[in-house]
Amino acid sequence: MLRTATFLLTIALPVSCLIAEDKPAAEKVTYNDHVLPILRAKCGSCHNANDKKGGLVVDNFQGLMAGGSSGVVVEGGDSGSSYLWSLITHESEPKMPPNAPKLPDGELATIKKWIDGGVLETSGSTAKIKKSMSVAKIEVTGARPAEVAMPQRYLGDPQVRPATVNAVTALATSPWAPLAAVSGHKQVTLFNTQTAEVLGVLQYPEGQPHIIKFSRTGDLVLVGGGRGGASGKVVVYDVKTGERKIEVGDEYDSVLAADISPDQQLIALGGPKKMLRVYSTGTGELVFEQKKHTDWITAIEFSPDGVLLASADRANGLLVWESETGKEFYNLVGHQGAINDVSWRPDSNVVASASEDNTIRLWEMNNGTEIKKWNAHGGCAAMDYTRDGRLASTGRDRVVRLWNGDGAQIKEFPGMTDLGMEVAYDNESNFILGGDWSGFVRIWNTADGALVHQINTNPPTLDQQIAAVTQSVGAVDADAQQKAAQLAAVQKVLTDRKTLADQATAQMNVANEATKKATEAKTAADKALAEKTVALQQAEAALKQAEEALAAAKAAYEKGMKDQMGAAVNKDGMAKVTADATTAAQQAQAAEKAAQENAAKAKAAADKAVAEAPAKPEEAKAVQDITAALQATQQKAAAVKAQLERLNAAKAQAAAPAAAPAPAK
Repeated sequence: MLRTATFLLTIALPVSCLIAEDKPAAEKVTYNDHVLPILRAKCGSCHNANDKKGGLVVDNFQGLMAGGSSGVVVEGGDSGSSYLWSLITHESEPKMPPNAPKLPDGELATIKKWIDGGVLETSGSTAKIKKSMSVAKIEVTGARPAEVAMPQRYLGDPQVRPATVNAVTALATSPWAPLAAVSGHKQVTLFNTQTAEVLGVLQYPEGQPHIIKFSRTGDLVLVGGGRGGASGKVVVYDVKTGERKIEVGDEYDSVLAADISPDQQLIALGGPKKMLRVYSTGTGELVFEQKKHTDWITAIEFSPDGVLLASADRANGLLVWESETGKEFYNLVGHQGAINDVSWRPDSNVVASASEDNTIRLWEMNNGTEIKKWNAHGGCAAMDYTRDGRLASTGRDRVVRLWNGDGAQIKEFPGMTDLGMEVAYDNESNFILGGDWSGFVRIWNTADGALVHQINTNPPTLDQQIAAVTQSVGAVDADAQQKAAQLAAVQKVLTDRKTLADQATAQMNVANEATKKATEAKTAADKALAEKTVALQQAEAALKQAEEALAAAKAAYEKGMKDQMGAAVNKDGMAKVTADATTAAQQAQAAEKAAQENAAKAKAAADKAVAEAPAKPEEAKAVQDITAALQATQQKAAAVKAQLERLNAAKAQAAAPAAAPAPAK
């Protein structure tokens, strides 16, 4: 008979769904009055207090409700999930009663009505209806979901605040959202990878989480762990609400490895007990178990298409199973040390394994052949495929690395202060995350290798976040003001130099105008001198003619003398005018020279000022750097203020009274 696991599904249900409805007109079907006679007659000979075949007693209410060696057999309110019902309807083995036809339809209907009605012992008993909410089976496509899951509200403060951080024992990222989950003591913290903002804490009172996995659609997050040597369990949470939806496993040691199938119908787990167990998420029943591993099971993962399941152990064992049947598919031999992690390539054709033997190995699924291996970290502790087929890894060398699909290193991300324990890749932001033994998770931008955020395994409360962000708002604003002042000072220097250049240019223009006027005056003086020189030459010619006339005509002596005297007078006058014109021309030439010298000086001063006005390369770079820094600081300030608003809104939402449940009908 199948073994039933502890299975808890929580969902907000109206009170009317948790108790049997009061319908006075309908007869209550009870164990004592209706079911006991049937079971005593048909099954009591084998399943009574004396014989207890299979550990099951059916002729006693408490015995029946306790179940048998296979676990609980009756689920109040859900006959379809009740193991007893599947046996008496001959849907499961062993059939009850054995070697005989199944019970008559009328008797089956009575038992079904009794189970669905809340397994009443007597007419005065209270119905016991198990809360149920099976995870819906989904079609495995690998495509981006229409709605990407993110927490819809703050999921709650940490209930445990250790004095120091503890090692990062589990780390995972959502396949479709900037969301990551990191282990803590009895809790798991969800945070935004882009802002490092804590979005809430999922309580895991079962113990220390050792494995965290998001479902392939990103709407569920699985946590496995427990208390070493004592207990272990897997819990599945709703990412949007933080509700615990499923619990499977009742281990006697911590769960070290687990995964949920892509269609969300199976959960596989393993740990120090060396047993691989696979449970149904719909019923909580054990589907199959395999004990081929010879040491602690350390890694488990379903293939993205859900067909296969890989598991690995501490003694270098690596096995691939058919996920539905548990049949062995491949035994992959090659590692020489403990295998710490396995991860499937997105196409499900290759599985990668990471080992303490200092290798990462790739195995193809056509023949189970090792197709590639390379050395990594002096012992690889964790490894994950990215959405596009690259691999992220970390290990003993305290470095996170990103590889292409053939094992060639793309980039490394140093900075961890202790052994690398966990690695994850945020496909939405192209960030790579590494967690180490010291308890810190670092987030790098894969584009430039810059460290963008750092968190630890001891998350702050909402009030502590608000206080820290409030303090940082003032610091960021002060930084922005300082950078703005630096930019203004540099810009003032450049502006002053430009003003001086403009003034020098204006002075040069004035000097050029004066030179132009002096040149025009010189030109006019030269012209006047030329005209006066011509007049002087004409006067000299007239004097010569007069002297010739004196010599030619003595008879006209008096007249000649008179003309001679007039000509001489005219020549003397013209000589004076010419001398004045020459002086004016010389003065105009001197004025032009002085104007030209002034213009040359003004031009030199203007050229120098204009040359010095533009920003020097180092000044231009300083302006560019300060401007960029100011913009970055302003953006940071806006982001911090927005974060503060979100945190205050989350606090107000958390303080608001919860909605009252619907009244019972």
